[in-house]
Amino acid sequence: SEITAPASSTAAQKAPRAEKKAPAAEMTLTVKIKRYDPEKDARPRWEEFRVPADPMDRALDLLHHIKWHLDGSLSFRKSCAHGICGSDAMKINGENQLACSVLVHNLGLKDGDTITFEALPAAPIVKDLVVDQTRFFDKYRAVMPWLIHDGPTPEKERTQSPEQHAVIEDATKCIMCGACTHSCPSTWADPDYLGPAAMLKAYRYVFDTRDTEAEERLKIVDSKDGLWKCYTIFNCVQACPKGIDITRWLSALKRKSVTTRY
Repeated sequence: SEITAPASSTAAQKAPRAEKKAPAAEMTLTVKIKRYDPEKDARPRWEEFRVPADPMDRALDLLHHIKWHLDGSLSFRKSCAHGICGSDAMKINGENQLACSVLVHNLGLKDGDTITFEALPAAPIVKDLVVDQTRFFDKYRAVMPWLIHDGPTPEKERTQSPEQHAVIEDATKCIMCGACTHSCPSTWADPDYLGPAAMLKAYRYVFDTRDTEAEERLKIVDSKDGLWKCYTIFNCVQACPKGIDITRWLSALKRKSVTTRY
């Protein structure tokens, strides 16, 4: 006998499903972006877009909407989009922040309000919101941001007590987004200044009990372009998306330099 599918089965249902429409956004924002294409523009210019948004949208979502639906030429960096990689640091409403970590409601925005996006200050602009990070990472590498140990290689890992790790734990949260360095007036005034991000990495290894090159790093940061151009302005602390108490650790590095080297 012939086998037929029950009328209620998937095979018997031939009527197409009605597509569900996404709910309308709660608000529309004016998004102002400071744009610059060195191949076309003599100087940076502002451009405005009207973008639908919800309170729980990230600032990054607004940029995505523009890139995907309004102007595909818009350039910005992003990778993980979850506050780990540090790629999408930029100036949002006048403050250095991660676009993936700040929400529309965090900014107190309402329907019809304006949000602004600019590239990080004190860095050459490649295009739009993308900056040249060459100098930033040159300074990072200058402080030797890796563990150095002159002793014999252990059979297992090099151990550290919880108390010893607590001294550097806050500094290990740094994701090298550059928000702190590019918020620092000393960086704005002196392109050769190491900056808080690089010196925080120096702190992290100088105070690591497993490392043996603290003296060498102190020589690097104890210079005219290093620690002594940090005037404890606290911009770096305010800008850090990970809440690291950067100025505190740079002050500890200053004390270490003075007591060790003089």
